[in-house]
Amino acid sequence: MFTKEEYKDYNDLLAKYEPKCPENFNYAYDCLDSMPPEKVALIRVDDAGIRKEYDFRFFQETSARLANALVKQGVKKGDRLMLVLYRRVEYWTVMLAMHRIGAIPIPSPSLLTKKDITQRVNYANVSAIICEDSICERVDQAKAECPDLNLLVQVDGDLNDGWLDYEKLMADASPACPRTDDTACGDDPMVIFFSSGTTGLPKMVLHNFNYPASHYSTGALWHDLVDGDIHLTLSDTGWAKSVWGKFYGQWMAGAAVFVWDFRGKFEAGDLLQIMADNKITTFCAPPTVYRFLVREDLSSYDLSALRHCTTAGELLNDSVFHAWEKAFGMPIYEGYGQTETTLQVATFKFMEPKPGSIGKPVPGWDIALLDDEGKEVPEGEEGEICIRIDKPVLGLFDSYMDEPGKTASVKFDGWYHTGDKAWADEDGFLWFMGRTDDLIKSSGYRIGPFEVESALVAHDAIIEAAVTGMPDEIRGQLVKATVVLAPGYEGNEALTKELQTFVRELTAPYKYPRVIEYVADLPKTISGKIKRKEIREADLAKVCN
Repeated sequence: MFTKEEYKDYNDLLAKYEPKCPENFNYAYDCLDSMPPEKVALIRVDDAGIRKEYDFRFFQETSARLANALVKQGVKKGDRLMLVLYRRVEYWTVMLAMHRIGAIPIPSPSLLTKKDITQRVNYANVSAIICEDSICERVDQAKAECPDLNLLVQVDGDLNDGWLDYEKLMADASPACPRTDDTACGDDPMVIFFSSGTTGLPKMVLHNFNYPASHYSTGALWHDLVDGDIHLTLSDTGWAKSVWGKFYGQWMAGAAVFVWDFRGKFEAGDLLQIMADNKITTFCAPPTVYRFLVREDLSSYDLSALRHCTTAGELLNDSVFHAWEKAFGMPIYEGYGQTETTLQVATFKFMEPKPGSIGKPVPGWDIALLDDEGKEVPEGEEGEICIRIDKPVLGLFDSYMDEPGKTASVKFDGWYHTGDKAWADEDGFLWFMGRTDDLIKSSGYRIGPFEVESALVAHDAIIEAAVTGMPDEIRGQLVKATVVLAPGYEGNEALTKELQTFVRELTAPYKYPRVIEYVADLPKTISGKIKRKEIREADLAKVCN
């Protein structure tokens, strides 16, 4: 169904590669059930370091058993179920079982509070929750305010009152769940992801059953996966990035998915040792993770099996790119997409990376940079990343579930408007600038926060940085940096001047932060994205008061 070719360059890719999706596609039946049962599908190392392998037969049978068991409990096609399962193997089983039933899973992060659970369950009309035992108490607290929540399934631990045991539920169910004429497929709704909510309440992003097919580009092309690879994407299962890197495309490309289910604080040294011990061949992580990794003594870890590395989610600064390339002899290939899409823009292995660029459009995505009047901007000028939608686009979300007004606000005049800004260079590479709302207008200049943030984190003193516009009577806005310091550094006037000089030398002089605030932590969404809007609102409140 999916076969990989080799490509000489980007033009060769455009000429030969076209994303495809079989008619009436359902990933569980058309991909999972066609996999060799004895082939390793997933390798998991838990927080105690215990390693276990799972073959495709395991997922074929457990997903069928769970689907049959849930149908017996009244779950039906179109029902919405929330999943909170960390990086447990049950996540894959539950997702696949939902695909068999045609019920709609809503993967959710483990950091949700009682308030978050209440809000999301009622907002999404969730009828059932399947979660790890550590989440049950929060769900019980929320349940009194969720009248339509009627089925609770607990994974692991001593069973709580009112909950069904996951393993017992499946014990007597049949391992066969044949496809029928009514099986969900194609344009039917398949999965809902809540957006990150950096500028407001999260939206429900709905994808249909054709969506997984688009992730073949992610796995086979961007991650460069081949049969027998062991791929690690560092991501929680509560977000869309998990299915980008730990599921659909990786299995279609023939790779085994590696899962490190660590709990508690992330330690860069632990990750490097996990990668070494388990012979990881391909790796994907956010730039923040790479920044922590290059602070370690990389020479003390045997990563000789590693051959390809990728990153997405924010911009990768030059110093990290070069440090990684020097240590391992390989670049880091950047990519760009959203919860609403699959991979839109990327740098592939047959392209020479430009550090800081997100790459070129992926085949199947007709992308243009548009100005405020909907006209394409010339080379070198900023514009909004927009996707032509005058015909169906494989991998693009259907809608913001139950919110036609919000959907219409981003899909209009033949385009999907991403809300992200970029500019294109003379070679067609795109350079990401940030969200439309995050751009800073200072003394007539328009400044994207990512370039300044990238310069700041290149300094040894800075672990994280958020750059925002601060109200100013003369300039309109001042460039402000809110930063988290590395151990051993103190935020003072001398360091502020040093950082300002450092940024001036790496970027245009007008972009340096005129205000620097030192904080212990940056405000973030549950998914870890910086909430620049919160910083801006706090600064505005100070000015108004």
